[in-house]
Amino acid sequence: MKKLIALTLATTFATAAYAAPETYVLEQNHTKPRFEYSHMGYSTQQSRFDTVTGKIIIDRAAHTGSVDVTIDAKSVNTGSTPFNAHIQGEDFFNTEKYPTITYQSDKFKFDGDKLVSIEGNLTIKGVTKPVTLTVTALKCMPHPMMKKDACGADATAHIKRSDFNMGKYAPLVGDEVTLTIPVESIKQ
Repeated sequence: MKKLIALTLATTFATAAYAAPETYVLEQNHTKPRFEYSHMGYSTQQSRFDTVTGKIIIDRAAHTGSVDVTIDAKSVNTGSTPFNAHIQGEDFFNTEKYPTITYQSDKFKFDGDKLVSIEGNLTIKGVTKPVTLTVTALKCMPHPMMKKDACGADATAHIKRSDFNMGKYAPLVGDEVTLTIPVESIKQ
């Protein structure tokens, strides 16, 4: 009987440990959100943000989680210093008044054990809208160089600039924007 109780307790604690939420902090060098849009139909322009902070909490066993990410809007990188300054102006990001972009969520959607989407709120220029990120990849494993557990993911979403009071020159310059978010994070 004592062996049965010990086995039951060991199983319970092992299951509880497996099901515990895990917190991961974004790794700066490999988390660079990108956005792309049509430039007058000539080409698809791609830019990114170089400074992002945040954390992800995920309980893969319970199929729950949360995301809290802050992007430094002044870290926008178009590949052109004058254009970086241009899109930080009032007609676009208005970084003087709104220096950050945030995404917050506590709604993860799983298909079986696979994370497929995250429903949350994106705030740009003081305007908050619901945005669903489609998760196209998620991998968690020990990081070979950091010697800690790590998770990485790729996610995409589609938004309209005009929904965030950034619609100047639309539709000549595309209103539709594709967000691509590669994320790497280290377990705390």
